[in-house]
Amino acid sequence: MLSYLLAGLALGSIYAIAAGSLVVTYVASGIFSLAFAAMAFTVARVYYALNTEQHLPILVSAVVSLLVFAPLFGMTLYWMLFRHLRGRPMLVKLMATMGLSVALPPLVELALGHITSVTAPGLAPRPLRTFHLFGALLNADQLVTYLGLVVVLALGVGILRFTDIGLKVRALVDSEALTSLSGTSPGRVSLGVWAASATLAGLAGILIAPTAGLSAESMTLLMAAAFAAVVAAWLRRLPVAVVVALLMGVVTTVVQKYLDPASSFTAAVIPSVPFAFMLLFLLYYAVRGQAGDHAAGGALDRAISPQGGDPTAAPAVSSSLKGFKPGTVSSVVFVLLVATLPLVLDDYWSGLAAAGIALSIALLSYTLVTGEGGMVWLCQITFAGLGAALAADLATNRGWPSLVAVFVAAAIVVPLGVVLGILTIRLGNLYVALVTLTFGLLFQTLVLTQDPFYNFGSGIVMPRPSFAENNRAFAYLTLAAFLVQGLLVLNLRRSTAGLALSAVRWSENGARTLGISVLQSKVLVSGVATFVAAVGGGFLAMNFQSSLPDAFNPFLGLVWLAVLVTLGSRSILAALAAGLLFYLMPSLFAAYLPTDLAQVPTILFGVGAIALANHPEGAVAQNSRALSVFLARLRARGGAGEPEPVFAAPAAASPAASPAAPAVVVARGADGTGLPEMRDLTAGERT
Repeated sequence: MLSYLLAGLALGSIYAIAAGSLVVTYVASGIFSLAFAAMAFTVARVYYALNTEQHLPILVSAVVSLLVFAPLFGMTLYWMLFRHLRGRPMLVKLMATMGLSVALPPLVELALGHITSVTAPGLAPRPLRTFHLFGALLNADQLVTYLGLVVVLALGVGILRFTDIGLKVRALVDSEALTSLSGTSPGRVSLGVWAASATLAGLAGILIAPTAGLSAESMTLLMAAAFAAVVAAWLRRLPVAVVVALLMGVVTTVVQKYLDPASSFTAAVIPSVPFAFMLLFLLYYAVRGQAGDHAAGGALDRAISPQGGDPTAAPAVSSSLKGFKPGTVSSVVFVLLVATLPLVLDDYWSGLAAAGIALSIALLSYTLVTGEGGMVWLCQITFAGLGAALAADLATNRGWPSLVAVFVAAAIVVPLGVVLGILTIRLGNLYVALVTLTFGLLFQTLVLTQDPFYNFGSGIVMPRPSFAENNRAFAYLTLAAFLVQGLLVLNLRRSTAGLALSAVRWSENGARTLGISVLQSKVLVSGVATFVAAVGGGFLAMNFQSSLPDAFNPFLGLVWLAVLVTLGSRSILAALAAGLLFYLMPSLFAAYLPTDLAQVPTILFGVGAIALANHPEGAVAQNSRALSVFLARLRARGGAGEPEPVFAAPAAASPAASPAAPAVVVARGADGTGLPEMRDLTAGERT
């Protein structure tokens, strides 16, 4: 038993270092970085390059990677991205850091090379020495991990409590504005915080690599496990995070003593322990009403940095020219161009185009839940995978027609999304993102990787309909299905329920003041988005003629979302373009460019998501807005009259003008679609 306890404390120490880094950066900057895993992988990969590939001593490699490269790396990321996120809505922060998590690993592999063997040494010399402690075995890696946690805690507590630097960090946590008034530069303090965060992330990555492997996936699992300790600490209590992390490590290893190591049940239960901890604490905080997003800084900070509104919508601009709507015309033209692809492409490229259109259906679920609902759900790919598996089972094992199986399977999945929506209704955006990512990872481990769904990675055979067996015919069938789903989204957006949902997205307090049910609105969009995701998964299964569970990994879902938000999370056409780009761009790079550049498309997808820090509306809405402005100027110069006005309700005429519920404005074309939507107005906008 002591051996299990020692191993558990070592694992828990790594969790504690990771959780401590996440807590410190969150309380100091208000940013919960989904890029922690990518940062850990980057620093660990540099250490591997120095120690294993260049054969430098462990001490030299550790000093260069952890004390030189990591701080510079963290400061660079702060200067390029994190400083632009201060004061941004939580949705933008999560999307931008998610983009960084997508772009960094392939960028590192492009610079340092791809590792064929993911096993990597830690900070202990090889061959690994072992020690006997009261009859239990203790290896050198575990001992180094204990020392690492002790050093981190000692330095952290010492610096934060007994130095001027720590005083400035604590002041920044309380109020950035008051810190600035005291003569201290918040930017310099934040620069130091992110330098320390990158160092801790790198240390955790190096320590976990000998057991979990050196890969972006293993680092993401480390980050997901650390989430549980961070949630238990209510995002702010560092001692609680450390204690819970150690406890998680001990429970994870001790339960292995009582389980059959050859059992598939054991293989599923062990990785699920941290997620069980997270679920317990989330339910606890949700019941107590403490799971909302924390406001960064003090009252002065919030007063001078107004929050609220929809961060994904562009400013309202008139886009009509005597009945001419450029958004409608461009939409028709783009759909017609997509429809010509199967005619001009050969069978191979037509198959890729069909896969892209099928993915576009699944991406419409993000358009609904994130673009319309304003919720960061990171498990839509899981619903797609479940829809694919159930549809394949109905079609292959029970003899159902393929199309009927797809839609029936999607209907079966809907209650799961509704339940998840109800459970997360009281959670803030940050908690929703953590819960949905955790749910996706847990469901993938416990369900989709088990027989009969998995079938050694090949999944269940999924036939295409008899009238669409070739790639060209199937591409047109899939395009028709996308248009039907797109019309469903468009109809929801224009309906009364859609307007209510838009009001909820802009301001939940304002929506409640108007008598709108936030619960009904979010549950509605959760159910519809789940259905659309499952339909998309079914069409992907028909395209590849198998359910392929590994194709629906939650980590891949982050790339899906990165591609979509790059173009625009609220645009229906952006979903179609994103799906095509996801499959066609990597194949174009692989076919016509050197193999070393195969990862460039993924890097570009991630960089596009990072750009949300400055352009939250996405590329499609941004370009549509530019076109609308251009046409409005042409009309003004041609004497066509004044631009179409934007009507705002006077503040005194509406109860929504109270501080708890800002005034509401109905604007046309805010996202380049010409559709009505509701906006909160700050005091400066009400004049």
